[in-house]
Amino acid sequence: MMRKKILVVDDEKKIRDVLGLYLKNEGFEMDQASDGQQALEMIKGNNYDLIILDLMLPGLDGWEVCRNVRQTSSVPVIMLTARGDEFDRVLGLELGADDYIVKPFSPREVVARVKAVLRRTETSLKLNIRSKQKIKYADMTIDPDAREVVINGKQVALTPKEFDLLYYLAQSPGRAYTREQLLESVWGYDYYGDLRTVDTHVNRLREKLAKINGKRYIETVWGVGYKFEAKNDGFKQHSN
Repeated sequence: MMRKKILVVDDEKKIRDVLGLYLKNEGFEMDQASDGQQALEMIKGNNYDLIILDLMLPGLDGWEVCRNVRQTSSVPVIMLTARGDEFDRVLGLELGADDYIVKPFSPREVVARVKAVLRRTETSLKLNIRSKQKIKYADMTIDPDAREVVINGKQVALTPKEFDLLYYLAQSPGRAYTREQLLESVWGYDYYGDLRTVDTHVNRLREKLAKINGKRYIETVWGVGYKFEAKNDGFKQHSN
């Protein structure tokens, strides 16, 4: 079995070396990058299974690196932040990061997070997509193979997690899910984040969908959580 390959991006050599030591001891291959531009160049030339990305990088920062990566790839990203600032965490998740870790951290915790994210990635189809059927409404098509959402002929640009969340909810229109259920099913049972992660993704998803035709599609069920609602649109599933 091929070993998983991880890229660690941090401007502090000590952090790169320590993480490299722990990751290699756990059987991972590991590359290093000290700034954002170098990271993007290495990502273009390699197929990484996961990226550990510091936010505060010289030149091209971690947010911009993540934004660039998400334009072409769904490779898992764990962000490192030196601050416990909620803004950093929320912005990172909005840009498509899969998890975040606040410095200072234990290298063992990082390895545990890496393993957890890789497990979620490997089982994402089982967790998030009960069937690989294309979902069609009168004005919306959700294609799990192409991972595309089209509304009124216009493609909606979603992060991987936003797509997973929308597809999961849209498979059972009208059914209300709690935030805990969505965290378990879409993010995975071993996700380290909190319930606000769900709210953040729902809000961003609503904004992106509403920009096309004014519809939010995801409704709040007070005291419960969220549900997908496409009023009078006619729900259909199509086998590929």
